[in-house]
Parts: sequence; structure tokens; C-alpha cells
Amino acid sequence: MAKNDDATPLRPKLRTPAPQRVAAFQTGISAESKACVYLIAKGYRILARRFRTPHGEIDVVARHRNCLVFLEVKARGELDDAAYAVTPRQQQRIATAAQVWLMTHPDHANLDCRFDVILIAPKHLPRHLKAAFDAGG
Repeated sequence: MAKNDDATPLRPKLRTPAPQRVAAFQTGISAESKACVYLIAKGYRILARRFRTPHGEIDVVARHRNCLVFLEVKARGELDDAAYAVTPRQQQRIATAAQVWLMTHPDHANLDCRFDVILIAPKHLPRHLKAAFDAGG
């Protein structure tokens, strides 16, 4: 650690995130919570939230009967805008992260797998798009 002229250690400066990033993060967390409540009401069992890998993140991993569902949650001002926000690059990252999930949870290897999207917008019920994309991106 570097020292200043008074021989006291200098602390590295921590960056304060921009207010827009903080708001986006909080919106995302809130949207994921709403999506989980919605899924639980539909009979899904939540296995994980925010499953992170070096290759990408899965917002929600859930199980519904014999199906393992990897979910991307998108929140925007309008449902259509949320739908367009799931890019092919994101889809590929989620699919790669799903492979990591399956490798680290071999007890789920025999389940069918599906990639869903849940869209969240103010004044609307969540919209659940089942099998919104496949592992090919």
C-alpha cells in the first residue's frame, strides 16, 4: 500500500456507482422478486437467484415438475421494450451459465431444460414467455 508524506497508509479510492446504475440495480432486484412471487404462485420452486458464473448470470433458476427452467427477468417501462432487451448475446451467456449450473448440480441432469423470460413493467402483470429461446442463442 502506498504511503503519503505523513507516513500513513493511503487507502484506495472506492468508486461510488452512478445514481442511474444504483437505480437500475434496485429495479432489477425488485423485478426478480416480483418474478419469483409470480412463479411460486404458478407452482414453480425457486432453486437459485442471481446464479453467477465467469461466463454470465442467470436471474432465476426454478423447477416446475420435471423441468428445470432458467429465467431471464427484464424490467422496462413497457412490456414490449422489456421483450426487445433480451439480446442474442445475453441468450448465449445464459445458455453457457446454464451449462455451468448443470455441471455443478448433477442431480438436475436428467430433467428437461427450458429458457424462459419474464417481462416486468409498471401497471402490468408479469408476462411469462415460456421457451423464449434455446441454448443455441
